[in-house]
Amino acid sequence: MQETKEFLGRVTHHDKLSITVNENCAIALPDDVLQKLLQPHKLTYYCFVFIEQGSETYKIDLRTIPVSDGQLAFGLPNQIFTNPPKAKNTQNYKVGFDEHTLTLLPKAYPFLLNPLNSNTITFDPAAKQRVKAVFSILFQLPHADGKQKPTEIILAHLNTLLTEFNSAYFVLGNQDTLSDAKLSKYVEFKLVVETHLTEQQDVQTIAESLAMTTSSLYGIVKEFSGLSPKAWMTNRLMLEAQRKLHYSTVSVKELAYELGFTDPNYFSRLFKKNTGKSVSAFVEDLRDLSSK
Repeated sequence: MQETKEFLGRVTHHDKLSITVNENCAIALPDDVLQKLLQPHKLTYYCFVFIEQGSETYKIDLRTIPVSDGQLAFGLPNQIFTNPPKAKNTQNYKVGFDEHTLTLLPKAYPFLLNPLNSNTITFDPAAKQRVKAVFSILFQLPHADGKQKPTEIILAHLNTLLTEFNSAYFVLGNQDTLSDAKLSKYVEFKLVVETHLTEQQDVQTIAESLAMTTSSLYGIVKEFSGLSPKAWMTNRLMLEAQRKLHYSTVSVKELAYELGFTDPNYFSRLFKKNTGKSVSAFVEDLRDLSSK
């Protein structure tokens, strides 16, 4: 499994910002980088692909993600991401940037926490045209006339782009019918789980840390995800287990302990119940895929 710590640095399109922007693959990637990006790799940066015309299929965290006209696929740091080969007659824009670049922007974008557990965004016709226009300008800024524009101009357009993404993400999820307070609490729940992922916190402890009752927390998590808090936490741990198996070679016992389980046998049973495969069968399937 490839990690991508060095990828962004090799394809960055600005002297002072770790950002890459491409329009219909106009800027060719180094062959070795391209080959690695076509294989499953662990992201260390934010990655967005907007399909203006045509369709493509990505794989993100073990899920097949088809996107077509007016849709966006995005990958977040630590997700497993696989790009498809360039399809004929497909028009797309791509942008990638690191956490440091994100900190230079003027506000937060809640969709980057992916509270709806969706790695796609669909734009209405008007939003599609706006997104295309901003992408086109953002592409030109580091490349046109052989002279890069100031960082504040690039950041301003990146901010506009992410604002469009954020708005469309929540409109798609019909979040206009839900209160901001509920969304905020759900995002807080996700942050607590991520921050203490391997500590095996119980639901009551998390609810208390959020100044909520367990029943209130249950209602909010169920409303947004369709799962109970306990099931959501278990799914997140099992996803992390699958990620680790993709890009590292560890024993079942080592993996269980890394994820905070004190009983490797219990972890193994939980993994099989969640994925439908034993750890060994999952690893064997990975080997078969990598050999093709």
